[in-house]
Amino acid sequence: MTSSMADPHGQAQLYAAGAPLDEASSAIIAIHGRGADAADIINLAGEVAPPGVVILAPNAVGQTWYPYRFIEPIERNEPYLTSALALIDRLFARLAEASIQPDRVALLGFSQGACLALEYAARNAQQYGAVVGYSGGLIGPLGMTFSYRGSMDGTTVFLGCSDVDAHIPVGRVEESAEVMTGLGANVDLRIYPGMGHTVNQDEIMAVQKILAPLGSTD
Repeated sequence: MTSSMADPHGQAQLYAAGAPLDEASSAIIAIHGRGADAADIINLAGEVAPPGVVILAPNAVGQTWYPYRFIEPIERNEPYLTSALALIDRLFARLAEASIQPDRVALLGFSQGACLALEYAARNAQQYGAVVGYSGGLIGPLGMTFSYRGSMDGTTVFLGCSDVDAHIPVGRVEESAEVMTGLGANVDLRIYPGMGHTVNQDEIMAVQKILAPLGSTD
C-alpha cells in the first residue's frame, strides 16, 4: 500500500525485535510517541517484554501519528488518525497470519502512541493479551461522551501518568480508565504526583508482571 494524502501512514516502515515472528507465540505492538521513532519504543517495550515475544513497532510518517493534540476535535486529526488505526489493523492481520491471535497480543504505547493504542483497543473491543498506556488517554475533545461497543473480556489495561503532565490531562486518563472498565477491562490505574512526562520504574515493574503470561513456556 502506498502513502497518500488519504492514507499518510500507508507506507510506514515496520521494525521488529525480540523473538522471530515465525517462532513467537505472542507479540507486542509497540507505538511510539510524537517526535520519537520505533527504536525508542522498542527499547521501552524490551524492558517489559518476556522471553519468546516478538515486538512489532511501526514508524509514523514524519514522526507523528496525527498533527494536533489528542484532545482536539477528532476531525482535525484526520486522515492521520484513521490511517494510523488502519496500520494497527494490518499488524493484527499480519500476526494472525503467523497464528498469533489478539488474546496473545499486547498493545503498548507512550504518549501519542499510548493514546493511539487505547483508542484502537476501545474501538475494537475484544480480549487482548494486555493494553498498556504510558501517559495517554482516549482520543477526543474534553467533555465528549465516549461510546464504544463490544467487550474487552477481562483484558488487563494499564494506565500510568503524572497528575501534572503538560501533555496529558489527568482527568482524561481517569475518564479513560472508567470507559475501559465499562468495556469489561481489568484496569490498573496509577497516577504519580509531580512526575514528568516519562515512564518510571514502578510502571516498568507493573507492566513486566502484566505481560509475563505472554512469555514462552519452553
